[in-house]
Amino acid sequence: MRRLTPAETVHPGSNTHRVALWVEYQGINYNGFQLQLNQPTIQGALEEALKRFTCESIRIRGASRTDSGAHAQGQVVDFVTCSRHPADRFPPALNYFLNDDVRVLRAKTVPYGFHSRRSALSRVYQYRMLARREPSALLRDTHLWVREPLDTGLMAEAALALVGTHDFRVIAPSHPKDRSAVRTVNRWEVRQEADTVVIECEANGFLKQQIRKANGILLEIGKNRQPVELMRNTLEGDQNVPDLPVIPARGLCLMEVKYPDGTFNSPPAETG
Repeated sequence: MRRLTPAETVHPGSNTHRVALWVEYQGINYNGFQLQLNQPTIQGALEEALKRFTCESIRIRGASRTDSGAHAQGQVVDFVTCSRHPADRFPPALNYFLNDDVRVLRAKTVPYGFHSRRSALSRVYQYRMLARREPSALLRDTHLWVREPLDTGLMAEAALALVGTHDFRVIAPSHPKDRSAVRTVNRWEVRQEADTVVIECEANGFLKQQIRKANGILLEIGKNRQPVELMRNTLEGDQNVPDLPVIPARGLCLMEVKYPDGTFNSPPAETG
């Protein structure tokens, strides 16, 4: 990212500037990203840490509102501050005030018009399923345990129906009726890594519980309990398809948020 001029980083007529953070978190102990009254959230934890570091009451914006119990490797947030601390001071300072399950990996001063959500081109999510006879003591908070092997070929075939521009309201019925449910999916891929099935999807945006509902359908297809046509039939509004449950959030992780200029597209470099 090119060096920013003062006119781009500072709001005209004020001494404020905008900072963006790359954040990872283990979300099992949080009620999602978005701020909620009397509930632990990622946004609440970050805003409290910012207040303790800068002595300002700061409201942050996130690139994606992850579900309760979901995780992130590449969440991006932004905020306005009057703080004179350089951007590279924010990660160590905020991590000092945060619990170990939330870490700020990188910070950067960005143009004042940058918006972590609206400026994004796409988001990349992974859902991980541990497909083996015995559960894992180490992966129980990050993988959905499935007792039997899954047919990933059938799952991958069914996932192709999700690619393209669709109205996804049928698998996200709680989405507000006055807001568009049309999203463009770039890819929805299924692969096997040893005894883990990884489902990775990328889109310009996702509706609440859309990924977990769609992957729940893929799971039933992978178990050979439902036909491969179920996904396409569901998206087409077939009234005869079964109403399958939303699978747990613990297997879901926001991997990356992509921006036009490459801001935060790649993991931060290793240090030390």
